[in-house]
Amino acid sequence: MDDSIRVKRHWMWQGAFVLILAGVISKILSAVYRVPFQNIVGDVGFYIYQQVYPFLGIAVMLSTSGFPVIISKLMNDYSEKSHNTIMKISSLVLSVIGGLLFLCLYMGAVPIALFMGDSHLAQLIQVTAYAFLLFPFVALLRGVFQGRHDMLPSALSQIMEQFLRVAVLLGLSFWLIKKGASLYAAGAAAASGSLAGSLIALIILVFFWFKTKKPEKAEIEKENHITTNQLMKKLLLYSVTICVSSLLLLFIQLVDALNLYSLLSGGEVSEEAKRLKGIYDRGQPLLQLGSVFAMSIGTSLVPLISKAVKENQVQVMKQKVTSSLKLCLAIGVAASAGLICILKPVNIMLFQNGEGTAALQIFSCSILFASLAVTAAAVLQGAGNTVFPAIAVGAGVAVKWVLNTFLVPHYGIEGAAFATAASFATVAGLNLYRLRQKEWMDKLKSTMLPIIGSAILMSAVLLAYLRLWSFLFDAEGRGYAAVESVSAVAIGGAVFIYCMMKLGIFTNEELNSVPFGSKLSKLTRRREQNGR
Repeated sequence: MDDSIRVKRHWMWQGAFVLILAGVISKILSAVYRVPFQNIVGDVGFYIYQQVYPFLGIAVMLSTSGFPVIISKLMNDYSEKSHNTIMKISSLVLSVIGGLLFLCLYMGAVPIALFMGDSHLAQLIQVTAYAFLLFPFVALLRGVFQGRHDMLPSALSQIMEQFLRVAVLLGLSFWLIKKGASLYAAGAAAASGSLAGSLIALIILVFFWFKTKKPEKAEIEKENHITTNQLMKKLLLYSVTICVSSLLLLFIQLVDALNLYSLLSGGEVSEEAKRLKGIYDRGQPLLQLGSVFAMSIGTSLVPLISKAVKENQVQVMKQKVTSSLKLCLAIGVAASAGLICILKPVNIMLFQNGEGTAALQIFSCSILFASLAVTAAAVLQGAGNTVFPAIAVGAGVAVKWVLNTFLVPHYGIEGAAFATAASFATVAGLNLYRLRQKEWMDKLKSTMLPIIGSAILMSAVLLAYLRLWSFLFDAEGRGYAAVESVSAVAIGGAVFIYCMMKLGIFTNEELNSVPFGSKLSKLTRRREQNGR
């Protein structure tokens, strides 16, 4: 019995790792493509795409880490007797939601564009509306596969979806700009890449659906089954709570899309305001890359925590919570501190010039807070507390809107960057406070000071290295900036990892649970043996 449980757990973690890996790859692609896209269309073209991206991103997130998490959670919470009911009712609810969102965006494209302050965006908004017609089918199939702990179809469909999306987006925008088309036409073509990505994801999932052998009906039905009325209530509740939590980053971007341009332009049509919004949006791929680990681990953490709670494995759950938060804290602190130090050369390397560096340095603080907010929300969701993380997101969005309104007219994009960091800090603070109330993060306190100390030492080394670089190489350009940035990342990363290993912040078990961590674990054990 014990061996079978261990084998089952092993396969669950293997599946979780596959999904994490797919999430990492797809999110890296989602962040990285914006750099060549900005280079193709410029800051104004980047502004145009970023104005409608939150709508596209919402459709992608609902079909990736929103409804699939809900469906997999329901399938884990209830017996196989309820699985067919869950699938049928879920397909109906998702179709209604997708249809309503499509109609709202398509029919309301002109009013939304006018509210944003740019009437030319209406056509792009209508293009994005079609993504909501495909997401219900993609979300349902991913949720069913994940509920059966078969992560491969979801993982493969996510990766191929992003590959095709990026290929279509970059290819069409490059071709249209080369032919002299308008930036708005290039933006509409770029938005169509998401439709192509969703279509290939659906094709892959349908292929696996017909290929995969369906689970046999259990001989003895468990008592734990769900009625149609109960399922409808849970789906509607989870749709508001879990989906709202998973859309945190996109909601913050949506606030900027709705009011930042009009605040920068004073309500008038302004090319300079468009350019400034495009410069500000350079921070989005940096935030996505910096928080990619937290986003991916959060997706797979929910069903695992849910199962641990269901089986009353309190110690196992606390261990996973502590390890996950510790990893996110370390990576978030290192990414934020390191990026702040080297942002000027990174800005030049990626986006051709150093404009907006101060705003992007402020924006970089969001990496730490967003990582903690997303991971803490995933823990709470997995433990069945789905309402509080959604309330926290609502509070964060409100903070963002209010701070944008007061700060942007006076401080421009620097004010918007501060508002973003403050909004993520609000969500993270509320979620972590809730975890502390439940006494799930007691062991995290002892590691906070060593992690922060490691980041401070890393920052000091980086600042000294950048000063030395500027003394040795009195030259500018993307080539120099690229070498400076990459070398600084290597040096900073090496210093931070060395400090953490020296201070023993992570256990060998925690190191073995992350990519390449086993090698660090071996180095640590070897050093300890040599020390003896």
